[in-house]
Amino acid sequence: MTALTVRTLDPDDWRLCRAVRIAALTDAPEAFGSTLSHEESLSEERWRLRLAGRSQFLAEQDGAPCGLVGVVPVGPRAADLISMWVRPASRGTGAADLLVRAALGWADEHGFAEVRLRVMEGNGAAERLYARHGFRREAASGSAEAPGADGEFTMVRVRPAADRVR
Repeated sequence: MTALTVRTLDPDDWRLCRAVRIAALTDAPEAFGSTLSHEESLSEERWRLRLAGRSQFLAEQDGAPCGLVGVVPVGPRAADLISMWVRPASRGTGAADLLVRAALGWADEHGFAEVRLRVMEGNGAAERLYARHGFRREAASGSAEAPGADGEFTMVRVRPAADRVR
């Protein structure tokens, strides 16, 4: 039986975070708002600052890193889920669901009523994953948002007022 776990990374985990991020950009360079060369050029200090400024979750399968997701506050009641990635060999194992649950649990515990993310148009697997966790395409003038020039659309999860941490 495969053991999947998720844990929070802190600034001292910068090397591990860097290695998984590099793997993500190598696997899916078009899926992130950065480039492999940029991420490889970042100093230890920049990696530590990045981890200090967000909640970063690492999925591990049988003790080996297999996925990553971050949550960044963008306002007093809103946060962005960013940089979601699961290595190809671990897709379909539940690692992605564990990462999303960890990120949303953190957002809920910290009183963020709204969590937003961006998805590439045509990435049905990602859209279904997020929909399972209560995300919906953001409505624009009463209809599903069309993809932007970058080919992405926004999904949002808004917690009902009765469920929010006070």
